[in-house]
Order: sequence, then C-alpha cells, then structure tokens
Amino acid sequence: MQEESTDEALMLAYGAGDVGAFQTLYARHRGPLFRHLTRQLRDAALAEEFFQDTWQRVITARERYRPEAKFATWLYQIAHNRVADHWRAKQHRPDAPGDATELAERLPDPDSPERSLSAFEERRRLQLALEELPEDQREVVLLRLEQELSLEEIGEITGVGRETVKSRLRYAMDKLRARLRP
Repeated sequence: MQEESTDEALMLAYGAGDVGAFQTLYARHRGPLFRHLTRQLRDAALAEEFFQDTWQRVITARERYRPEAKFATWLYQIAHNRVADHWRAKQHRPDAPGDATELAERLPDPDSPERSLSAFEERRRLQLALEELPEDQREVVLLRLEQELSLEEIGEITGVGRETVKSRLRYAMDKLRARLRP
C-alpha cells in the first residue's frame, strides 16, 4: 500500500510516527538525490555528507511538514539551501579532481576500446561543458534533465521565478550546444 501512496501522504504518515512511510520515501528518493548532489558538488565525500545532512533535516522537520509543495520539491529545496550555504562559505567553485581522468581510465570496459573511448570522450566533453556553466545555469539544467522537475518546481527549489528558470535553462542549453558542436 505504501508504494502506491504519494510522497506527501507518506511524509505526513511519517510525521505521525509511521517509520515505514519514511523508509518508502527514502527508497524512492535516495538515488536521484545523491546523484544530484554528486553532480552539483563534484566531490563524492562532500555529496555523501550533504546527502546525510539533507535527510537528517527531513527527519528533524517531520512533525512540522506541511504539503504546500510536492515532497520532491521540498526535499530538493533543502539540498539546494545546504549547497548554497556551502558555496557562500567557500566563495568559490572547486576545480575538477586532478585524477579524474586516471580514475575514469581504471573503470572496467565492456565494449571495444574504440567505442568506449569515444563514449568516454563524449561524456567527458559533456561533463566539462556542464562544469563551465555558471552555477545557477548548471543547477537548473541538472534539476530539469536528471530529476525531470518542472520549471515551477525548479523555481521553488532555487527561489527564482518560472521565467528566470526558463531563461537560465535556455542560456545553459545554448552554451552546451555551442560547446559540444563537433
């Protein structure tokens, strides 16, 4: 029954003491949230820390939760605020890890070396193009394409209007297309 319940109903049930409701919510959102944080932070250890912190904040707020927005929007708003606080504290964007290429080359390769290299190069080009985007544009692209959130949901998460989200998304996609042209 819980697998069929909405996220909002599950969170309200968890607030009322149903631990199983939380387990269902966590199972639904853990992978996408962790991937989002990893892409935003580009540091697996930091992403893990923020992932745990985000869920801890969900747990702490369980009795105060009100379904004024979709649960996913609320969850990503918590994560967004945590990341924004981090960047404000750091006052810079981190560089890509120096050993990223070396680590990627050590991954097992199920395809032919030529095909795998080509696919890797394309993924790397996309990753580099995403990293070159301003933070606000990168965030809306990742929320839209990876999390499949609506413009309105992204606006709620980032604290800007729908038209601003739309504009950031358009500029980001134009930059990505230009950067990825052969």
